[in-house]
Amino acid sequence: MIAGRNLAAVLGGWSVRHRVAAIGGWLLVVVVTTLLGSAAGQRQMTVDEYAAGESAQAIRILQQAGISQPAGEMIMVRSDALTADDAAFRDAVGALTAAVQATGQVTELVDPYVSGLVSADRHSVLVRFAMAGPSDTAWERVQPVLDAVAAVRAAHPDMTVGQFGAASANKWFNDTVLRDFHRAEWTAIPLALGILVVAFGALLAAVLPVGLAMTAFFAANGLLAVISHRMHVDSTASSVMLLVGLAVGVDYCLFYLRREREEREAGRDPQAALQVAAATSGRAVLVSGATVVVAMSGMFLSGMLLFNGFAVATISVVLIAMLGSVTVLPALLSILGAKVDLGRIPGLGRRGDDRRRARGSRIWGAVLARPWVSAVAATLFLLVLAAPVVGMRTEKLTFDKQLPADTPIVRTYHDIARTFPGGPAPARVVVQAGSLETPQVRQAMADFTAAALATGLVREPVRVVATSPSGVAEIEVPLAGDGSDDVSVRALHALREDVVPSTLTKVPGVRVYVTGDLAFSSDFNDQLGRSIVPVLAFVMGIAFMVMLFAFRSLTIAVVSIVLNLISVGAAFGVMVAVFQHGWGAGLVGTVGVGAIESWIPLFAFVILFGLSMDYHVFVVSRIREAHDAGMPIRAAVLDGVRSTAGVVTSAAIIMVGVFAVLGSLSMQDFKQLGVGLAVAILLDATVVRVVLLPSVLALLGDRTWYLPRWIDRLAGRRRHRDAPATEPASSETRDEDLAAVPDRSSAAEA
Repeated sequence: MIAGRNLAAVLGGWSVRHRVAAIGGWLLVVVVTTLLGSAAGQRQMTVDEYAAGESAQAIRILQQAGISQPAGEMIMVRSDALTADDAAFRDAVGALTAAVQATGQVTELVDPYVSGLVSADRHSVLVRFAMAGPSDTAWERVQPVLDAVAAVRAAHPDMTVGQFGAASANKWFNDTVLRDFHRAEWTAIPLALGILVVAFGALLAAVLPVGLAMTAFFAANGLLAVISHRMHVDSTASSVMLLVGLAVGVDYCLFYLRREREEREAGRDPQAALQVAAATSGRAVLVSGATVVVAMSGMFLSGMLLFNGFAVATISVVLIAMLGSVTVLPALLSILGAKVDLGRIPGLGRRGDDRRRARGSRIWGAVLARPWVSAVAATLFLLVLAAPVVGMRTEKLTFDKQLPADTPIVRTYHDIARTFPGGPAPARVVVQAGSLETPQVRQAMADFTAAALATGLVREPVRVVATSPSGVAEIEVPLAGDGSDDVSVRALHALREDVVPSTLTKVPGVRVYVTGDLAFSSDFNDQLGRSIVPVLAFVMGIAFMVMLFAFRSLTIAVVSIVLNLISVGAAFGVMVAVFQHGWGAGLVGTVGVGAIESWIPLFAFVILFGLSMDYHVFVVSRIREAHDAGMPIRAAVLDGVRSTAGVVTSAAIIMVGVFAVLGSLSMQDFKQLGVGLAVAILLDATVVRVVLLPSVLALLGDRTWYLPRWIDRLAGRRRHRDAPATEPASSETRDEDLAAVPDRSSAAEA
């Protein structure tokens, strides 16, 4: 019988009684939102919408002044045998410039011999130009230029001809990385399906969670496309949404299905089994989903459009997947009944659960027999993994760090940066004055050039590349270093803190903003640094309140937050060790790049804090259910972890598999994200669930359910039990299992 009816039970009951309306309404919503999204199309963020701080101000002023920033390109020609003064070398450069101009796609082509873009050893020259037309679509028009350069390269096999720039880099990205990402998306689907087949041992039961997760994604993606017309989103928002939706949607359905099957196998009729599943696993799904949504909503506090888009994408798919799990899934199960096991595969499913449960009983018996030892050992292990976090360094990874070092376009980037320092990533100084023609302004700009070069951190040529009648000028300043190293950082700081204040801004009414790739990265990182504290405080505070009132236990709320922080810290420590220091980086096909991508910590924290609640809520719900049925705390803990072992293990394998797919991508930031998420879920589902959580609750005893009276009164209702009344230990926890767990509880627990 059901001791109380909660929201999940009410929704499940309604869906069973109105199964046609529930299923038909779900399909209608999915179809309508998908069609609306397809018709509207997704609007993606422009380059200026990623900017923050001083860089954002500079870009905004240039736009207001009508100064567009065309997509710049560079072609370096090098010969070890010839110098730039040799006739054959000049002929090759001439053929290159003629071929590029003949495409009709370039403008502002700079003669390297006139502009002084010849290397110090006279063996290399740099041909610079801009793509004609809007910069955000230049990658779509750069192919003829790439073909022209390739033809010149083929005609001069004794020379090295390499191209790099905004258009060619974006072309490479869109052709290679996004294709790589889409392939990974659809790798995750059969992977999840295969794991579910093993978990359930039946084809139809395996298809249901994937089907519901995918329809939830289609609906959420349609909504995201419509919303993107008011709030632009990142190009990877849909891909992130698919992976999160697949992981969460499959897990929610898995929890529900396994509980329904468990109750049927325990002797309940299909209707009663469905009622129990709705009131227990359905409730766990709602609590878990609410916690995930709360965690994701913390991204809105970042003050950055990038995270706003990620928040909308992930919240949408989690809410829809959660709604489908407690409505359309019960309706489908009420129709299918025992037929949900259609396509049964001998040797899989229940028998594997029995073996895992038998092994688990021995493990948990040992953990609960020595809870102090288990808790201390698990905590020390996780803290050791978390130790590298102390030295974590974040930055907006540059193009050359994002991609494998052996990629041709990355090799070209390094060749240009080494031969022409500051060339690939110059600083851009935006000057705003009433008039650029006044003697004071003209002198200040001349002084600026002289002072910048005098620092020894700036390369020639420092040149004005654009002006407007409204009194705005853009100055290009090549920085020393490779554009992202410590030398370049010092050069940027020198410009902003010394050169600009001592020259340009000394003129009354003149405002100056420094932007460029390095400045853009620095400002982006600074904005993230300012937003991380309020985001963390919000996520942990609201998650604490959700857990407090969901389980009506102050202890459970505190333990949940602390255990999540420890597991997230351990995952971050692994990320720093692998990707910053390079320890074991070869195992994931990369090298240490000296830093973590700046947006990863905030995004990974909110994702992990939400997703780790999946298992935590599900396990604690079963422990609470067993305790409310009359079991002492240690028996309830053993029953809870044993009864959830199979479903949590399967769900964890799916999540680890889905996120590990991200680790197979070419881009460094997605490798970092994928490995971090996979490690966190793995640790959370093994060390935390198997050892730390049971041992901590066993040590706490009945204090696990402590709730101060004033909080109980604040909640506005008397403590109640809304879980199904289950039989005592005989249903899940055998006498011999309990005999192995000595009761060292406090007098209160006894």
